[in-house]
Amino acid sequence: MDSSVSKQLVDKIYERRKSAALDLEKQVRECHQQGDHRRISQIIDQLVDMFSNSSNPLHIRNGGLIGLAGTAIALGVDVAPYMDKFIEPVLACFTDPENKIRYFSAECLYNIAKVSKGEVLVYFNPIFDALSKLAADSEMPVKNGAELLDRLLKDIVAETASIYVPQHVETEQVRDRSDPLDRSILKAFSLSKFIPLLKERIYVVSPFTRSYLVSWITVLDSVPELELISYLPEFLDGLLKYLSDPTEDVRVATENLLADFVREIRDVSELRRRHEEVAGTTESHGADESQPGSERAVVTPESGFVSEQEYSEPRADRDYRRTGAWVPGQGVQIDYAAIIEILIQQLDGQHDEIQQSTALHWLAEFLGFAQDVMVPFTPRFIPAILPNLAHHVPMIQSAATRTNRLLFKVIQDLPTPADVFPQQMAAEKVSTSSRAFPTSPIPAAITLPSRQGTAAAAPVSEPALPEVMSDGQPPLPVSQKLRTGTSQQPAAEVPSRPQSRMSSSSLVAAPSAAAAAPPSPVLEEDSSCDLFDYQATVNELTIQFLSEHEQTRVAALRWLIMLHQKAPKKILAMDDGTFPALLKTLSDPSEEVIKHDLQLLAQISSSSEESYFKAFMMNLLELFSTDRKLLEARGSLIIRQLCLNLNTERIYRTFAEILEKEEDLEFASDIVQKLNTILITSPELAGVQEKTKKFRHADGQALFVTLYRSWCHNAVSVFSLCLLAQAYEHASNLLSIFADLEITIAMLVQIDKLVQLIESPVFTYLRLQLLEPERYPYLFKCLYGLLMLLPQSTAFVSLRNRLNAVNSAGFLHIAPKSTVNPLATRSKLGRDEIKWQELLSHFRTVQARHEKARRQALGTDLSAFGLGLGNPDPNRPPMRRRVTGDIVPPGPPRPALSPLNPRAKQNGLLNSAQLMGQAIPPTSSQANAISGGLSLQQKQRRTLGLGPRK
Repeated sequence: MDSSVSKQLVDKIYERRKSAALDLEKQVRECHQQGDHRRISQIIDQLVDMFSNSSNPLHIRNGGLIGLAGTAIALGVDVAPYMDKFIEPVLACFTDPENKIRYFSAECLYNIAKVSKGEVLVYFNPIFDALSKLAADSEMPVKNGAELLDRLLKDIVAETASIYVPQHVETEQVRDRSDPLDRSILKAFSLSKFIPLLKERIYVVSPFTRSYLVSWITVLDSVPELELISYLPEFLDGLLKYLSDPTEDVRVATENLLADFVREIRDVSELRRRHEEVAGTTESHGADESQPGSERAVVTPESGFVSEQEYSEPRADRDYRRTGAWVPGQGVQIDYAAIIEILIQQLDGQHDEIQQSTALHWLAEFLGFAQDVMVPFTPRFIPAILPNLAHHVPMIQSAATRTNRLLFKVIQDLPTPADVFPQQMAAEKVSTSSRAFPTSPIPAAITLPSRQGTAAAAPVSEPALPEVMSDGQPPLPVSQKLRTGTSQQPAAEVPSRPQSRMSSSSLVAAPSAAAAAPPSPVLEEDSSCDLFDYQATVNELTIQFLSEHEQTRVAALRWLIMLHQKAPKKILAMDDGTFPALLKTLSDPSEEVIKHDLQLLAQISSSSEESYFKAFMMNLLELFSTDRKLLEARGSLIIRQLCLNLNTERIYRTFAEILEKEEDLEFASDIVQKLNTILITSPELAGVQEKTKKFRHADGQALFVTLYRSWCHNAVSVFSLCLLAQAYEHASNLLSIFADLEITIAMLVQIDKLVQLIESPVFTYLRLQLLEPERYPYLFKCLYGLLMLLPQSTAFVSLRNRLNAVNSAGFLHIAPKSTVNPLATRSKLGRDEIKWQELLSHFRTVQARHEKARRQALGTDLSAFGLGLGNPDPNRPPMRRRVTGDIVPPGPPRPALSPLNPRAKQNGLLNSAQLMGQAIPPTSSQANAISGGLSLQQKQRRTLGLGPRK
């Protein structure tokens, strides 16, 4: 440059430097007009040396920057060939310690970009990187200068980034030098080369830099031709972190940007869906008339244009397709899987609450327009969504509830495996033509058939197939291999119960046959398209049983109920590991969880074989046997809920058959007592109650006998069963045997409860039958027998008042007729069909086992044991009965006084405290009277008549 210009350009006064810059501009313009490129290059080198040398004084460096700006203005767009000389030195000044250098360098680059237009886009990456650091500058003038430059670059990108091609060889060389292997990019701006830089810078912490990045992402997304949405997975994770930024401006801008992304993804998905619908319609109408030379437009992100021949049919709503116009979103490829993977990572509990709620919102939106993409991720969604149903933040809880409801609906609406098979032929027709069209990265699962369609007739579920796939599919998970019968059931540990199991040979016979046959090509293709993994989903749902939140456990059970309704042959087999978990869930403290668990177990049982049902009952009894607290606290609820969902008679018959052979006598007595109380009091068993009373029918007699034989484990329960069945004569015979049994506190408590039941609406018919002593003579004997067994407690008074009310009315003074109509006496109905004496003998035998077990538990000498099953030895002294409880306190034996002994009245009324003491042996005459009562009653068989009370 001229010496005078060079001298003024380094002057300390700003005005002189500015004037020198104007003179330099004129000089460079003249050189440019004359074509003196060599001198222009020398001037630029001289200016670069002035401002890039950090040892130069500040005014010299400022003069060099001002001179470079004037030179760029003089050259205009032709500055592009020289930009490679000074762009890097100018950007280096952005990080200079001197704030004036940073400001003038931003001002210089502003003028360069203003005149070079699209040519500056070749250097977009380094300029963007330098500006991202300058945006967080501490000096306000520098920040303002950077904002001006940033605004200018955004305008240039928005206007020319999608179309501008470098016009100079030098800039083309710079473009190619950035990626020597990729020669296909012709434009000055390359989004694919910019994304790695954005991915690196997206994790910054400075709110100013974050605001800068969000603004640039917004600008790039506003250019439809760039298709930034295709690169969303590269920076989505870092962008979601901005939602928890302390600066409100950053949060608001990020929320708006994410909302735009969701809307854009929805639009692209809807466009793709319509495109596929049109493709299917075109194929269905023109499959037979298709020409070999017909063109199918394949839309690429680079072209973005639709062929005019693609939609040749005139449609009112597709006019733009026939013009060859560009369609926004057409051909855009979105990596749904990568986006969903990032969203799932946000739900691990370590991210901010706003990030979790936003991720749930995105998943809910995806479930509205991309169901086929979401279905394969269901096993991943379960542990991410269900725990948040009980989140302490209402925003996350509501979002999780909505997402869970939508996902539940999507899976529920999927075609069942049995329904997929009829669609194979239609899907095979469409598959040939649909390959010519752009498809989603993940194939649609709703319209594709699965292998289950052909295996539905087999008695084995699809996941149990052996690993004989010939198409290179991965082996089955371990959880599916368990379906072959290798898992053990809890009931196998108890040898006392019949070990009824599903045959393992039946489970492997069908797969072996299927493996022997050659696989169908269509089925092999369909197996890869069955995107919903039932077994993996069930495994994840089973893990949710361990959650501490009730909502999560209930939701998991609802999912299992729905899945089992859809595919009962594919999940939740008896030998599956899920079954023990379902049984364990019965111990859950939540009543709602237990109800849903029982509904699922009942649903599995109703759709399974009889062997499964019996095994389920055995395992349930085993659970009650090992967990007595569960039996006491939740036993009634569990059994009643099962009766609501299954056949009550089937349940009670199975229970009775198992309990009849039970060796744990204490447990058998407890569970029979529980079952008997439910049978009498629960409205769910009204049908069984009515059937028990119908001795005229064979099925009613069989049910009564089945229940009776297992009810013998509890004396009071079998007596109440006879009262329920109105078999009063047999009940009175049972009372005669009661006299020879050991009267325990537990038995007295049960009798007390039975008296309360007699006074309840359940036995209204029995109380009314007291008014007909001719028809029901043995009913009075039963009730008076109970009265004699009871100590003088509240129940004694209640029952005595009831009988006295009938006695005072004079009904007992009516002389019984010599012959009683056998049809009117309920106890005689079915006498020929029911072998009553065998039932009595069975009762004596079972009770003898119970007496023996109690004696052994108390350490009593069994050599002196007698139960009154025959005539007692006259040389043996009368046996001393002991009123026993669950626990016998240690100490020397003391004389005991039986509550049934009349001598007990010598000390007045017995209170509850006296009942807990020991009994005094009865006299020999009283013992003989009690032991001979049974034979005397059987000989006379007459109505028990008592006079009026004195």
